[in-house]
Amino acid sequence: MNEFLTSQMEQQWKGVSRRNFVKYFLAGSALSASSLSKLNASIYQSIASMNQKHIKDESPDGVYWEALRKHFMFQDGLIMMNNGTLGPMPKPVFNTLMKFFKLQATNPFDVYNYVPRKKDEIRSRLAQFIKASPEEVAITRNTTEGINFIANGLDMKKGDEVLISTMEHPAGIHPWRLKKERYGIKIKKVPLGLPPKNASQIIEKFRKAITPQTKIISVSHTVYISGLIFPLKELCEMAHEKGVLVLADSAHGIGMLNLDMKKLGVDFFAASPYKWLGAPTGAGLLYIRKDVQDQVWPTIASWGWDRYESARKFETVGQRADALIIAMGEALNFQNRVGKTRIERRIKALAGYLKRELKKIPGVRLHTSEDPYLSGGLTAFSVEGVKPSDIVNYLREKYNIVIRTIGSKEEGTYGVRVSTPIYTNFKHVDMVLDGIQHLVRHKV
Repeated sequence: MNEFLTSQMEQQWKGVSRRNFVKYFLAGSALSASSLSKLNASIYQSIASMNQKHIKDESPDGVYWEALRKHFMFQDGLIMMNNGTLGPMPKPVFNTLMKFFKLQATNPFDVYNYVPRKKDEIRSRLAQFIKASPEEVAITRNTTEGINFIANGLDMKKGDEVLISTMEHPAGIHPWRLKKERYGIKIKKVPLGLPPKNASQIIEKFRKAITPQTKIISVSHTVYISGLIFPLKELCEMAHEKGVLVLADSAHGIGMLNLDMKKLGVDFFAASPYKWLGAPTGAGLLYIRKDVQDQVWPTIASWGWDRYESARKFETVGQRADALIIAMGEALNFQNRVGKTRIERRIKALAGYLKRELKKIPGVRLHTSEDPYLSGGLTAFSVEGVKPSDIVNYLREKYNIVIRTIGSKEEGTYGVRVSTPIYTNFKHVDMVLDGIQHLVRHKV
């Protein structure tokens, strides 16, 4: 940990009695400035001041975002444009994480006596963040765990079908492969265009693939290979008309998009807040619509699995690293201070600019739709005659920009993927574009 920050945090808590700590810890149901450490309160005051300057502007200029970037903890010169794999933590999240890890190290009694109340508060705020009810939210470790809970928990017999797309993450494929090996279910893959022409084309392909044996559609909401934002609302409407459930792998969705579970109409929704939300790794979200919870068995059972009449029965997993969950609550707080609508607009504005300028470069093939409804903060593309690995290496060596390769040669999806989160700017995008242009000019 940074020595200066450690010293500040130690001074902050030095001399605080146990009684006063508990009073401080339990004060209020929201993490307001008065209930935060002085370190966090000063950051939130900075954001509040910026918001006041831009109170009528949902899409403020670069000055706003440059100031916000300073609240992230980057190594000098690092430009992280691969938070589609793992994102950084804002300073308040890191401060909170360290504070509660220290609590566990120094006073475990308070951890198991008082932290559970905080966890319930965070569950409620997590539900509010995605416009669901607390009874529909389970706190998991990641998207993979959430998908496995649903795949393992559904009663399916030999011959029953699950529909997936041809661009699923391994975590969206292997839980169903395991179920196929154990119970003889069928897995049917539905092809996606690269990029698809429109939402109707996608929905029609899935409509035609449904049979009387189809029980569930399991697809990526945020497709990691192509950057597609799946038209989940339209898919759910079609599937439910046919009596088919829908599970969404939205590893990238939370923190990138302004989510609304009721509008999407999805049955199951798994997410990883440590990518775009700024939470620590090890804290995840699983949404299970209230009306379908009785169709899913818990995968892990301890006290409460047969008592809870809510999604909590899916997280009876024993002792957890509670500091991760509390820090996830701080990540929600940070994003709420900025504003979910503002964040989504910024992310899509950067991605839209990147795609528009990439099209001007000879030999570039966009894998991601240019339609803002079908795309978000992930942009995938390939360059004729230039190896994706060369692009990744050149951008890191020349500009200290981190991106990644994606897809496969066999499937025709091999390329690179660039993330455009809120702590990046148009200058960073221009650096990516300059690097691509250089490689195109000098390709052998």
